[in-house]
Amino acid sequence: MSLLSYTQLCDLVADGVIGPVSHDQINAASIDVRLGKEAIIEIYPESSSHPVDIHKREVFPSKRVDMTELGYYDLKPGEFILANTAEVFNLPMDICAEFKLKSSGARTGLENALATWCDNGWSGSVLTLELKNLLRYSTIRLTPGMFVGQMIFYRTEPVPLDRSYKERGRYNNDSSAQVVKL
Repeated sequence: MSLLSYTQLCDLVADGVIGPVSHDQINAASIDVRLGKEAIIEIYPESSSHPVDIHKREVFPSKRVDMTELGYYDLKPGEFILANTAEVFNLPMDICAEFKLKSSGARTGLENALATWCDNGWSGSVLTLELKNLLRYSTIRLTPGMFVGQMIFYRTEPVPLDRSYKERGRYNNDSSAQVVKL
């Protein structure tokens, strides 16, 4: 497996593996990605206790928020949301990718959960991000289009179609952030 660098990343963009991407988003060994327009936020449950059973793939009580209405979303201290990248991914059978939060976001107290891996064949989708505010007293303002992270791409041996995410994955062809799918 080899990490892709600038010229190879330019080729990925030209081939439509990730887009839309401007030339300024391409770095030496990563491509900057922007925050999309929607977020899924947790809402207060009808009962005082609402367990989420991971084994049953249950979701937390939530609603979608359009961040373009106000032009931003203020992430409260300790709050967790699902958001997505503005970029759409179409990974071929010999490319996998990984999301990393931008250091400037991390230094303000923003955290992304650890589900950051994108398997070969994942296609037609934006990346769902799991964002949390680690600060105790201050909100973090999130705005659509802000640079939130970077994608690192790796070239592998081609994966057989029947073993690829294209055939086996749940989150292909998603145009916005997604909660758990069965």
